[in-house]
Amino acid sequence: MNALSLALVLAGVVLNALAQTLLKHGTNRLGPVEFALSEALPVGARVLRDWPFLLGFTCYGVSLIVWIAALTRVPVTVAYPMLSIGYVINALIARYWLGETMGLTGWLGIAFIVLGVTLIARQTG
Repeated sequence: MNALSLALVLAGVVLNALAQTLLKHGTNRLGPVEFALSEALPVGARVLRDWPFLLGFTCYGVSLIVWIAALTRVPVTVAYPMLSIGYVINALIARYWLGETMGLTGWLGIAFIVLGVTLIARQTG
């Protein structure tokens, strides 16, 4: 994988992870939501006025464009597993920004993910 391809894949992964974290931050601010048709418009209006949601949606949109560019250069059998790097990014952001915690087994699982992604990335030489 050349430098541009790797940069596109990593940018797509990072933007996707940021989108997830921003949406979680937005839901923390929003609170529990009732799944009722009568609540759809009021909840939708609150979501569309809240900066974490808006920034999260933007990150998703940009990540989609970047990901399409990455897929034109990298086989999906290599690119898709790279999305697993998002687990690491999200765990770190959740820990340090959202104050969430994860036990030793969770971090060990993430270490296995990193090992697997590294092995897949090396197969392309």
